Amino acid sequence: MKTVEKVGRTVEEALDLALKELKAKKEDVKVEVLDEGSRGLFGLLSRMARVRVTLRKKPEERAQEFLKGLFDILKITPEINLVYEEDGMCKIELKGKNMGIIIGKRGATLNALQFLTTLVANKESSEYKKIVLDVEGYRSKREKILKELALKVAKKVKETKKSIALEPMPPSERKIIHSTLQNDSRVKTHSEGEEPYRRVIISLKNPPVK
Repeated sequence: MKTVEKVGRTVEEALDLALKELKAKKEDVKVEVLDEGSRGLFGLLSRMARVRVTLRKKPEERAQEFLKGLFDILKITPEINLVYEEDGMCKIELKGKNMGIIIGKRGATLNALQFLTTLVANKESSEYKKIVLDVEGYRSKREKILKELALKVAKKVKETKKSIALEPMPPSERKIIHSTLQNDSRVKTHSEGEEPYRRVIISLKNPPVK
């Protein structure tokens, strides 16, 4: 973390100088007032105000530090790479041996870790960023599987004319199912149940009249 100390006729002036040097906003820094300064006889300035200003870490930096600390405890050493960072989101990819333990069954462990990492990354941060964790392209592979599943089940619904409920999925995976079938003229989707058992139901848009 970058830290600077500045002096000024007032605390506000010293802080302003520090913010200009750090090129930061007040909400992005931690401020310590080392000396409030004082005025002497007849209002003359006798002692300057002094502040120490520290630039807070960005969410993506906090996320990577958290993951490294967690993996050190678990005694695993994956590579932690920031793939991209843009407004409102950053993606971190993990690579290494025995990554199955991080993914878990159908990505359950990875999703839980992503949620926890997002919470830690945004603690005491003025800007919220969604953290997306991936393990060696797992999410793109899982997305492909879910799209194929959606199309396959939709075809079966059209053939049998009966609604089909998929297995419980997290919100991000249900969204893939909905998006894949949203332009299908013959089937529709909706979700039922409470988390974490909420599931997608695929059914005909115009079921036959009995």
